[in-house]
Order: sequence, then structure tokens, then C-alpha cells
Amino acid sequence: MKRVIGIRFRSVDKICYFDIDNFNESSCFVGNNLICKTNHGLELGKVCVAARDVNDEDVDIFFDSILRVANEDDIKHHEENLKLEENAVFIAEQCIKKHKLNMNLVSATYIFDRSKIIFFFTSSERVDFRALVKDLASIFHVRIELRQIKIRDEAKMLGGIGICGRPFCCKTFLGCFHPVSIKMAKEQNLSLNPKKISGCCGRLMCCLQYEYDAYKALNQTSPKIGMKVISPDGEGVIIDGNPITGKYRVKLTEADETVFKYFNKNDLQFEQKIINDDNSKDDINLNDE
Repeated sequence: MKRVIGIRFRSVDKICYFDIDNFNESSCFVGNNLICKTNHGLELGKVCVAARDVNDEDVDIFFDSILRVANEDDIKHHEENLKLEENAVFIAEQCIKKHKLNMNLVSATYIFDRSKIIFFFTSSERVDFRALVKDLASIFHVRIELRQIKIRDEAKMLGGIGICGRPFCCKTFLGCFHPVSIKMAKEQNLSLNPKKISGCCGRLMCCLQYEYDAYKALNQTSPKIGMKVISPDGEGVIIDGNPITGKYRVKLTEADETVFKYFNKNDLQFEQKIINDDNSKDDINLNDE
């Protein structure tokens, strides 16, 4: 059992947990800025998870090196780093054009003590950037690291407005990505048109998973399309329905005439399913790169 806090170093980055057994817990309140030592070097991060006791296996990323509380000079230094990153991106883009590399530069990150710059890029192929690294090192006189990321990570870094009219979930609050599959859209009876269920990154929208578990549980006790039912007006077949409202459209035959009526779920008795769903491709994860 350890006493830890959760810290983020960049907006919506994955939370890193730090052992505070040897650090003043009164300084670890949510929103406070701390200087920490990570695998990349010194970083300034903000406390986003209050102190709590956890088992070692309960956290994904774990460190034990909180150096101090960030002072005004540290925060000013961090803000200067952010401005330097903008200039670093501009210079790196010029170098990429010079070497005619097939890569799209996304962003640059200065380590807090400016001992290293990490450049993030996307590419549809493997890129030999050894010459580029040498050029960048000669310009910035620090260690250079180029890291290839996936298209969903690019959307998270750059941000934007989704088809819902709100900022990207990955940019505003999602700390990490979770698998999203076409089965989630089917379970919620959504259109399978890729343009309607894909985000700006071209992958399935992350929000498909938000209500998936609720729909899955509800659908297990709800009639399926094509199921024979007994309604107050006689036998019929489910044509359409909404498991949330509990309203179902039923095709009935009355006096040799086909009619369609709506009934509440509680007013229907289910007999048997007469149309099988094709779920052979339900588990395909279209967000895999």
C-alpha cells in the first residue's frame, strides 16, 4: 500500500501517479503545480488526483520523485517553454521540407529544463529521419527525439470541433483511448455509414462507448426486430422500436389488411425470433491502426 497523488504534465495526458510518503502531503492539493522527475527528465505537472492509498498494481504509471512545489519562476519558465515550442515547430517544418521527408509534424515539447525536445509526427510509412535529427541538434544544441504517433493521438494534441458541435473529447477530458468497435454502433441502432459514426480523425468516434454498456444491458431484455409478439390487438411482428422509450412498431394483420401500430414494451408478449442478426463482424475494431 502506498500513498500517492495523480499528476498530469500536459493537458489531458495520461495521469502519472507519484509516491508522496516522503513528501509533504499538504502541498499535494488538487490544482497545485509540482516539479517532478520522470523518465524524460524534469517536468512541471499539475495535481489532478488528490492523495489516496493504493496498491502497487492499481496504477499504470508510477514514480517516486517529486522534487518540490513549483514557484513563480518555475511557472514563468514553463510558459517560456511553451512559446519556444511554437518556434521549434516552425524550424522543424522547414528542415522537413529541406530533406523532403514524407511526415507531418504535429507538435514539439520542451522538457522543463530544456535538455531535450520531443517532436511528434505522423506518417503513412517508415521514415528515415537520421539526417533530420542531426540538423535539428545543430540548431537547438539539445537532445532531439522524434516520436511517431497515430492519427487519434494527433487529433488529441491539435484539438478541434466534433460533429456534435463540441470540442473533441480526447482534447478536453479523455486521458487515454479505449477500444471502439462497430459492434457498439450496432448495439445502439446507429447508422453504419462511416461518415456518421467516424470522428474528424477518421476513426470511430470515442463517444460510441459512453452508452454502450447501458444499451447492451437494455437490449438483452428488449424484443428484437423481426420477433413475433402478441399485442393487445393480436399477433404481429416487431418492425421497429426504441429500447430507451420502450415504444415498438408492430405489423399486424386485421381483416386481411396489414396495419402498423405502436405499443409499449410491457403490453407485448414475446414468442420467438424469426430473423437472425448477422453479427459475424461485430468485434472488428475499426480504430486499430
